[in-house]
Amino acid sequence: MSAETPLPNAKQVRELYEGLVGREIVVETGGRMVDPAAGALVGVYVDRLYNLVALTLLDVPLAAHLGAALGLMPARLSAEAAELEALSTTLVENASEVLNVTAALLNDERAPHARLDRVYQPGDPLPNDIAAWVLAYVRRTDLTMTVTGYGKGSFSLLVI
Repeated sequence: MSAETPLPNAKQVRELYEGLVGREIVVETGGRMVDPAAGALVGVYVDRLYNLVALTLLDVPLAAHLGAALGLMPARLSAEAAELEALSTTLVENASEVLNVTAALLNDERAPHARLDRVYQPGDPLPNDIAAWVLAYVRRTDLTMTVTGYGKGSFSLLVI
């Protein structure tokens, strides 16, 4: 296992998420870095030895839109959640499943296997060893995503 964890590109992220939620997703590169201090769902990925290998951050609007689309929920529910910056339990569960599936983008036959270890909800404090990476200039993909029929939000994926 000599390769490092791969950094997926915008096309790979879009294709995975479109297949998962069954909706067209418009992706714009060069999005803002998602900051959990402003509200974000954070997925933490580890290897088999529990070493941190990646983080995925969905701002509250994107988590709401992806979670609603996955659960076939009305768009007005995700719009309300985005406006209030608050995710219902169902939206958190659905968006967490999106984060779980995101691990597929991090796995390559030559790299250590990555899996979702933990999800931090908006407002949950991040441990210091994770928080230090969130706004770091590491290998990362920052995107603005629009889930057709639902709405727009921000996505960040960092490979440590």
